[in-house]
Amino acid sequence: MAPYTLFESLEAEITIPEDGILSRTLYSDDALRVIAFGFSAGQELSAHTAPMAAMLYFVKGEAEVTLGDEKDAKRTVRAGAFVHMSPGLVHGILAKTPVAMVLWMLKAARA
Repeated sequence: MAPYTLFESLEAEITIPEDGILSRTLYSDDALRVIAFGFSAGQELSAHTAPMAAMLYFVKGEAEVTLGDEKDAKRTVRAGAFVHMSPGLVHGILAKTPVAMVLWMLKAARA
C-alpha cells in the first residue's frame, strides 16, 4: 500500500446526481475522514452537529451554509469557499445550484 493518497482533481472525484445527494469516502484512518459530496440543486443537509472539528471546501456551485444557531447564521458560499467548524457547531447546507463539496472530519479533534 502506498504511503500517500493522491487525487489529481477533487472535482473529477465528485458525482453530482440529477436528483439527490451522493457521498463517497475518499480517505479514512484513525485521525481523519475525507468525504466527497455531490448535491443537485435544491438538496439540503438539515442543521445538525458533529462531535468533532470539521472543514468544508466547496469545489463547484453555490450553497447556503448555516453556521451556528443565531439569526444571522446563514451565509452564501461559492466554489473556492473554505469553512472550519469547531466540535458541536450547528451547521447545515442547502445547494442553490449543483454543488461539489469536500468534508474533512478531524476525528482526533473531539469536544
